[in-house]
Amino acid sequence: MKRNIFNKLLVACCLLAIVSCKARKQVLVTRKPDTVAKAVDNKVSTKLAAIRAQQVSFNTFSAKAKTNLDINGNSNDVTLNIRINRDKKIWVSITAILGVEVARAVITPDSILMINRLDGVYLKKPFSYVYGYASKQVNYKTLESLLVGNAIPELLNENGDLVTANGNTTFSGKLDDLIYKLVVGADNKVTQTNLNNEVQAQSLQVANGTFIQASNRVLPSQIDIASIVKDKKIHVNLHYTKVDFNQQLEYPFSIPDRYEPAK
Repeated sequence: MKRNIFNKLLVACCLLAIVSCKARKQVLVTRKPDTVAKAVDNKVSTKLAAIRAQQVSFNTFSAKAKTNLDINGNSNDVTLNIRINRDKKIWVSITAILGVEVARAVITPDSILMINRLDGVYLKKPFSYVYGYASKQVNYKTLESLLVGNAIPELLNENGDLVTANGNTTFSGKLDDLIYKLVVGADNKVTQTNLNNEVQAQSLQVANGTFIQASNRVLPSQIDIASIVKDKKIHVNLHYTKVDFNQQLEYPFSIPDRYEPAK
């Protein structure tokens, strides 16, 4: 499982781009229609404003997630400790059996750093490294948005088509070679995000469910991510067990002298 876990973390970050504080108890919420916009108002600009008003706002985010990583049918259960300093960095510690840390990563708008503690290797790449796995429309902000259940900012544009039915609203459109679909519920919280690049044979599907309340914010505690890049298939299922916002956090990361570059 040694190299397997590290490779899965690397691929997951590429395909998605792709806690020191006590977290508050999760509270399940019943999602209610948002009163910001009229239910019958299908104007794109009005609906976009209502969705933006329901986005999770924060300075820092920390969470623990029970996670299943499956690549091409090879599955492992791990725990992810995630810390985000908004617009600056995403810190991830991945632990396996008995809480032993097997890998750690720091992702910034410019770079990706990872260490594999079991094999004593590291990866140091520019963020553009992910474009070997994902569309160039995917960026650092994409990762932040997906991890807290927000809409990807680029999808909230007035050039998309809007359809409302059965309490759900679907935005669909195209950004260069990327075809997208965004589904929000009656409360204007994102429930589904689909990205497809037919030219590059890439697709990403994200489903949000079991919404909870933490620090007066509503976000999904279940995030299911399925991605295909040519012949590679990855499925990541996150279940947040602890969530907190706007706490003072640390993001420790260093590469030991004895570690070698990953091949």
